Amino acid sequence: MTELAYEDFTPGRTFDLGTTVVVRDEMLAFARRFDPQPFHVDEEAGAASIFGGLAASGWFTAALWMRAYVDGLLVRSASVGSPGGEEIRWPAPVFAGDELRASVEVLGARRSRSRPGVGLVRLRALLHRGDELVYTSTLTGMFAARDTVDAVQGEP
Repeated sequence: MTELAYEDFTPGRTFDLGTTVVVRDEMLAFARRFDPQPFHVDEEAGAASIFGGLAASGWFTAALWMRAYVDGLLVRSASVGSPGGEEIRWPAPVFAGDELRASVEVLGARRSRSRPGVGLVRLRALLHRGDELVYTSTLTGMFAARDTVDAVQGEP
């Protein structure tokens, strides 16, 4: 049963997505495969960099937020995807062992003109280490309206 539908995404509402700890082996495996810049894969290069240590790839950080978003919200929602976003920022580096708190804030919501059973929800993704912001992005989520969930999601 779907717990959250379009109507539940009211501007100003914030969803806590829980915490995650950055696992060094996962951070390195991601960087080696997808973002092998020296300060992401080599301790000495990281220490000599502006980060002062081996820093996680920003894309890995984004993936950590995405996992929290899926586990903390999307699996219990009437999500039907996303057409994309407008910005992404990494204002502070992330390191192995960091505990990050994920959340998402609803910035705005409107019904789709071309698909009236779907609402477009503008969201701000946030990851904090303590009080420090380490990741933010703005994106649009698409969610079925409560009265159209079965038809829009293709459920029987």
